[in-house]
Amino acid sequence: MTAGTALDLYGRMLAVRHFLTRVDVLYRQGKVRGPAHLGIGQEAVAVGAASVLRPGDPSLGTYRGHAHALARGVPGEAILRELLGREGGLCAGKGGSMHLTSVEHGWYGSYAIVGGHLPTAVGMAWASRIRRDDKVTVCFFGDGAVNIGAFHEAVNLAAVWRLPVVFVCENNLYMEYTRIADVIPVKRPAADRAAAYGLGAIEVDGNDVAAVRDVVGTAVETARAGGGPALVEALTYRLTGHSCADGGAYRTADEVAEARTREPLVRQAALLRASGVAQEELDALSDRLRAEVDAAADRALAAPEPDPASAWTGMWSDGGVRWRS
Repeated sequence: MTAGTALDLYGRMLAVRHFLTRVDVLYRQGKVRGPAHLGIGQEAVAVGAASVLRPGDPSLGTYRGHAHALARGVPGEAILRELLGREGGLCAGKGGSMHLTSVEHGWYGSYAIVGGHLPTAVGMAWASRIRRDDKVTVCFFGDGAVNIGAFHEAVNLAAVWRLPVVFVCENNLYMEYTRIADVIPVKRPAADRAAAYGLGAIEVDGNDVAAVRDVVGTAVETARAGGGPALVEALTYRLTGHSCADGGAYRTADEVAEARTREPLVRQAALLRASGVAQEELDALSDRLRAEVDAAADRALAAPEPDPASAWTGMWSDGGVRWRS
């Protein structure tokens, strides 16, 4: 990886971190309504994976999808307007924090049903096979999803049909409030199950953006060349609670403090400094990106609320809301 690429990836992760931090503040101020699940500490997975995708490649994931949407190029202000219920929101105020979607940017949605989107990813990969459009679908999910039937069905069918799809498990060690090691009998919830579907056990340090970029990049290009699917387990850690409303009392302060010493931004900043990048340059970059997020938040907060009449539009492909059966 060139020094320029390393700095670019750091900047992308830093932009995501400032964005998520501002969302957390807005939530605590009562300005973001409803559940909000932040991926602070997991930025390397989103940024590293997105960096190897082509513009037309679809990706989709969980309700913790802010970082992924941003990494695919979705404007932060459009997401903020969505979270704040303002005009110009990414999904016109109908998605909120848990259902961010931007087909234009290749982000095909954040899904609230645990594991429910994995079969959708298989369907998208099957469509690519039929169309021969040379696209690869990347599907992100948490470690808690590996006990869901949809996970096994999706990975099995993708392997049988050798579909162009890469499954990425973001193993942050906790499924909501339960430590994953307490409820799964294997050490690696995703990688140790890959053999059951004839797939290799692929594990990557999810806090190392360069490693994620390399591993997911290889899997994506293999799938694009007709080599079939891959199941990647990215080991990471969320530094905050399951949601903004969760104080994380089930984790010790020492555990979280230790995790902060090896989180993605700390790791990448240390590598950049070791390569000759001055701390002053990193600080200036951080200040600039934080200012951009703050400015976007201010504009979003100043924007008007959507016209109530718009609630009756755009719920179905025909532009209306009437249920069709």
